[in-house]
Amino acid sequence: MNVPPALDPRRWWADAVTADRLLLAAKTAVAAALAWYLAPYVPWAQSEYSYYAPLGVLVSMYPTVARSASSGVQAVVGLGIGIGLGLASLAVVGLGVLRIAAVAAVILIGVLLAGVRALGVGRDWVAIAGLFVLLLGGADPDGYSVSYLVTMAFGVVVGVIVNLVVVPPLRVKRADDRLAELRDALAASLRSIADSLAGHSFDPDAADEAEARLRGTLADVREEVELADESRRYNPRGRRLQAPRDLGRRRLDALTGTADATRELSAALAGLTSGPSVDAKLPADARRVLSEAITTVAHLVETPPDPVGTADQLHAAEEALTTFTDRLRALEAHDEPLDAWAAAVSLRRVIAACGPFSDPDADTGAH
Repeated sequence: MNVPPALDPRRWWADAVTADRLLLAAKTAVAAALAWYLAPYVPWAQSEYSYYAPLGVLVSMYPTVARSASSGVQAVVGLGIGIGLGLASLAVVGLGVLRIAAVAAVILIGVLLAGVRALGVGRDWVAIAGLFVLLLGGADPDGYSVSYLVTMAFGVVVGVIVNLVVVPPLRVKRADDRLAELRDALAASLRSIADSLAGHSFDPDAADEAEARLRGTLADVREEVELADESRRYNPRGRRLQAPRDLGRRRLDALTGTADATRELSAALAGLTSGPSVDAKLPADARRVLSEAITTVAHLVETPPDPVGTADQLHAAEEALTTFTDRLRALEAHDEPLDAWAAAVSLRRVIAACGPFSDPDADTGAH
């Protein structure tokens, strides 16, 4: 029985033991131990609450330095709001309100405040911090609250420093690899379309399935590119990179446009090849020319973003497309199939998406 990838335990294990994840786990463990060891020496905090320091590390340790810093600050802000909410609830309890009513009020207000998006990950800590202060503050709620906030903040600082100093994560190479995989997948999809068209066996359903797989891959690659851009912020390793900061995003935009145009091409070819009168819609020699044009465009798509190589393939793709459009114009006006022109427009969009990488003056950062 086939197991869906999302439910395959082997896939879970593979995701858990990547090099990046192992490094992050090791740094988090070291930072948590260090924070717990140093927490008793933190001013204004009682040593019995040192266990909150490793928790501060956990809320601040993310795959990028920038996200570690921003998430850590957001968590501390959320904690501060929650602690204020908890102290206010204790004051209300002191006036004679039942503690069970105060608990309900803290949860109600905390969950409402969790809807404030500006708090980021700190939204999740408002209700928790308020509840902890209310239920665990004991006879010294002020001392507990200060210790809670200061010790957590100390853990956040330790986590961010360790993430910054010990091999700060840089995801650019991984994003480049995923972009190359997506580029090759798009080229393979175009080549498959060309082969099926030349062999009179174009299958719209198979094309739709391939396009759905590409959509999933594209979403994963987009996430990886965004993470790579984020990993360069505040990262000393990122300053040594030669490639421009926006190269990955420009490549992603080009491949996204190519994926959209490929989907439109499949739709146009489905109209051209449906029904019994395929030759009446587009003669066999015109289909052959279109197949050759698609193959040439596939070569362009799979070419790495180098000005010299891309320029040669771009010229070849433009010539192949011109040959096809000239062939269409040679048909009788009433025989010109609109779907064939739609296919030509789709190929033109792919060429336009790849065009910027053929500019010798553009910094593509090719390697």
